[in-house]
Amino acid sequence: MRTFLSLLLAGTGCLLLPTAPAWAYGPAPKYAVADLPAPLRENAHAVIRRQEEALLVKSVGRTVETTRRAVTILDEVGARWASELVYYSSLNTISYFRGAVYDAAGRQLRQLRSQDIHDISLSDGFSLATDARGRVADLSQPTYPYTVEFEYEVVSDNPLFYSTWRPQPVEQLAVEQASFKVTMPAGMALRYQEQHLPAGTAQAKRTQGSQEVYEWQVHDLAAREEEADAPPVAELTPTVFTAPAEFEVQGHAGHLSSWADLSRWTYDLNAGRDELPPAIKAGIAALVQGETDERAKIRKVYHFLQANTRYISVQLGLGGWQTFPASSVAANGYGDCKALTNYCKALLGAAGIKAHAALVKAGSDEQDVLTSFPSSQFNHVVLCVPLAQSARPDTVWLECTSQTNPFGYMGGFTGNRHALLLLPEGGKLIPTPRYGAAENRRERLANVFLDVNGDATATLRTLRTGLEYDGVSGLPGLELAEQKKRISNRLALPNFTLNKVAFKHSGPEAAVPSLTENLALTMPALAPPSGKRVFITPNLLSRMAPPQATVGERQTDLWLDHAFTQQDTVVLHLPASLRPEQLPAPVQLTTPFGTYSSQLLTLPDGSIRYVRRLVMPRTRFARTDYPAYLEFRRKVSAADKAQLVLLKTDA
Repeated sequence: MRTFLSLLLAGTGCLLLPTAPAWAYGPAPKYAVADLPAPLRENAHAVIRRQEEALLVKSVGRTVETTRRAVTILDEVGARWASELVYYSSLNTISYFRGAVYDAAGRQLRQLRSQDIHDISLSDGFSLATDARGRVADLSQPTYPYTVEFEYEVVSDNPLFYSTWRPQPVEQLAVEQASFKVTMPAGMALRYQEQHLPAGTAQAKRTQGSQEVYEWQVHDLAAREEEADAPPVAELTPTVFTAPAEFEVQGHAGHLSSWADLSRWTYDLNAGRDELPPAIKAGIAALVQGETDERAKIRKVYHFLQANTRYISVQLGLGGWQTFPASSVAANGYGDCKALTNYCKALLGAAGIKAHAALVKAGSDEQDVLTSFPSSQFNHVVLCVPLAQSARPDTVWLECTSQTNPFGYMGGFTGNRHALLLLPEGGKLIPTPRYGAAENRRERLANVFLDVNGDATATLRTLRTGLEYDGVSGLPGLELAEQKKRISNRLALPNFTLNKVAFKHSGPEAAVPSLTENLALTMPALAPPSGKRVFITPNLLSRMAPPQATVGERQTDLWLDHAFTQQDTVVLHLPASLRPEQLPAPVQLTTPFGTYSSQLLTLPDGSIRYVRRLVMPRTRFARTDYPAYLEFRRKVSAADKAQLVLLKTDA
């Protein structure tokens, strides 16, 4: 039976054909991979198709950040962009979190559903209390390429941190288009600093009603190829840093036009929280009584701290900046980095020694703060103790969160960077201890006993100091099986059995900590005979790999970021029937990139001693110096592989 509508249309002479509604076909395709310009796919694992970031400053106490990002993922390596983690806490609220995924043709496969978003704790696993959490979503697909799109908004009552815009944060990521907008209320100034912006992308400022709007845009950024020994990518790609000139966190107002401003605000926030119980004061006074050496007093107080406290992170709201009172740490025996540093400062005060807390950007892989742009770039607190009685200006630095850290040692976690002293009048940036080639040493002595069949036994003693010590400092505390496993993975020997392991730490007076490792090994078939000859490479332990071949012109500066000294001595104890046919010529290389030497000598008892020494600086060179650096590396690698030929005298 025909409907009234069909009869009406028929009566007017119109023919109505059945058609599916528009929604049945889904949203119109977008982000089709075929639309990507070919240059953006070169050297890229992923391409940002569109990224819009906006910071709306509502007041000195509130900001709103919105992000919308669409990324085409070209292969498995680029799949990291298929997931998104949005942070929140008691001071940061997520307003919305949306997303969708599209196939290669740009057709939407599905939208992000609530059940796809997982709420996770961002606790470090040993925190007593933390409100740091995140919402994470994953839109990974089994077939490449595809495109993911995420959009979210975060309202923050923590305006000490403004956005940092890095549209191209990693290598092998291209950018089709990206923008950044900051909207400031009337009367509030935006502080910003630009780095490595392409020509024509400097900020555009306009007035919108009573607000000031700042905008940056980039487009068609080709992927940067990853290069060996290059500076961090953050130093090479476009970046805009922003920060407030004034702010307020939970009623605590401050200014931020200089490092002194940030220092003063943080100091005032923590002032008056270093009072100790009378019993603790009396105990510290007794601990240092009769001690006349200032450094020795500090060491005793530091060891008291390590023996009586433990680190537990507490980050609740303002607790990210304001410490527990010292009396609380004394009563409970725990605290976070701020609380333990404040407690140690109070303990030293009871011993008559003045100390200052200092903010630092900690992490073994972290770069130094941007010293030219005062802003909140820190994540850790340490203690700085000037030595008032020293004949020359000197300072002791204390890491207060560790029960095992050697006295006065910062290591790779907080060394070789700047820290901000917290002073009532406002502090300044000062350098933390520097660890260069003289401090970062690895010295080895190997005695290798070779028999007529080419089998060998050996003893190996290795001393590591400074940053070389960092990677092995925890070995003595492990089970023997785990010790052997880690040591075996590190030794570049073809076939061996580890029979004995022993360790010895440096004494408490050492300026830089060290660990001595003693090993006993069996090495079957180390140098099997070949006719009348035996071939052996004397450099058993420290061969530098040849440099990778370069394709095309070098794009970045050469950045050698780890200074060190390596010295190896290998003594080959030979049976009476083996004597050297000829010793390889000594090698001596002296270049701006490092110095190298290797030499073999026959000793009076018939053994052969091999000595190798390599010293590398921590410095930067122009990209035009890269071929000369590769040549240095090639010569070192060749010298490291030089073979010693032994003759059988009884053959």
